[in-house]
Amino acid sequence: MIPIDRPKLEGSIAVGDKRRRRMGFSEFGAPGGPTIVWLHGTPGARRQIPTEAREYAERRGFRLIGLDRPGVGSSTVHSYSCIADFAHDFQLVLDTLGVDRFSVIGLSGGGPYSLAVSHVLADRVVSTGIVGGVAPVTGPDAIEGGAMGIARHAVPLIDVAGHPIGKALSSILSVARPIADPAISLYARLSPEADRELLGRPEFRAMFLDDLLHGGSRRMDAPFADLRLFVRDWGFRIGDVEAPIDWWHGDADNIVPYEHGAHMAALLPNATLHTLPAQSHLSGLNYAVEIIDTLLTAWD
Repeated sequence: MIPIDRPKLEGSIAVGDKRRRRMGFSEFGAPGGPTIVWLHGTPGARRQIPTEAREYAERRGFRLIGLDRPGVGSSTVHSYSCIADFAHDFQLVLDTLGVDRFSVIGLSGGGPYSLAVSHVLADRVVSTGIVGGVAPVTGPDAIEGGAMGIARHAVPLIDVAGHPIGKALSSILSVARPIADPAISLYARLSPEADRELLGRPEFRAMFLDDLLHGGSRRMDAPFADLRLFVRDWGFRIGDVEAPIDWWHGDADNIVPYEHGAHMAALLPNATLHTLPAQSHLSGLNYAVEIIDTLLTAWD
């Protein structure tokens, strides 16, 4: 694995009403600069941040923070009643780290959580970027199709088998670090061309391995918790998110269809849709620096 920037600071912070839970974080870049919080996909963990973004944070002088969601990495297992509840834990983490104003980026499954904090903490968010974000599949803002459309019908099975399957996968990965790289190669061979090209680049392979081996492999049942929340009511209407949103979506996305991104951009009152030609689900990560530059312009 090629060398990769390690976090300058990493740990966990007490969250929840009685501060009895923990939320893991990793920090890169310049502590005194503007803060961008990166919310990982599903599955993923706090280090699912491209190497280019980590290096750029140092060069350009901004603070880049990755967070573990509940049940991932250094975060305590917890079940939110809806996605909006995440914003309260998010706020406690930022308050503890001394962050007032922030920008947020959500990759895929991190998209709904980014919208939640942009809505609940509207007085503190400067800019928001979504990359291939998940859309609701139930309620008045719903759109059909894609992986989440399948997940909606699979939730009864997930409720029964999700935990034991996740526990088994966690046990396998905890003692089988050597299989991580071949597993990424296998996924790449099954992926569309754009994602296959991205996963063939050493720096992106290093990022995914770093994230998997230092957080994502700890509890593999956590992604099922995300899926349960995605197919429920999110706790807010998409049209009520008034913060400025920039939404990047590949027009060849095989996981979250491009139509879902266009649907969300149409519902959001202050959104800009950036179409990524011939790009699929993961390949939006190629645009990390462009996305960051767009969000930082709001700080000027």
